[in-house]
Amino acid sequence: MSVQGMNHFTVLSDNLEETRKFYCDLLGFEEGARPNFQFPGYWLYVGDQPILHVIHRSQLNEVRGGVIDHMAFTATDLPGTVAKLEKAGIASELRRLPPNGPRAGLWQLFFDDPHGGKVEFDFDKDEPAPSGHATA
Repeated sequence: MSVQGMNHFTVLSDNLEETRKFYCDLLGFEEGARPNFQFPGYWLYVGDQPILHVIHRSQLNEVRGGVIDHMAFTATDLPGTVAKLEKAGIASELRRLPPNGPRAGLWQLFFDDPHGGKVEFDFDKDEPAPSGHATA
């Protein structure tokens, strides 16, 4: 066996439209083709890859994250992303990895989706700091 890469994440939602709006309208994913399953949901794409599967559940567990802590995506436009989240009233936490070592200087932006799933966007070290944030 040899793992070749990450295929997709699946998130559960008791409000499919709210979840679709969050990931598509706010974060830029695109709704795409999905097999004709016997349950409602969406496949959300980045480019030609369906990387986020959303499945409807009428009732979600109180503990949302389970054993998975978060899902991380590579992103661009750190200042624009932070501004968009702030405008939508979504709290976020911005971190910067140390300037030496693995992934030196990488920006990490953490925030929650509408159902408590933690999302991480990783930005290149050369992206400018968002307004009001230190560069280091």
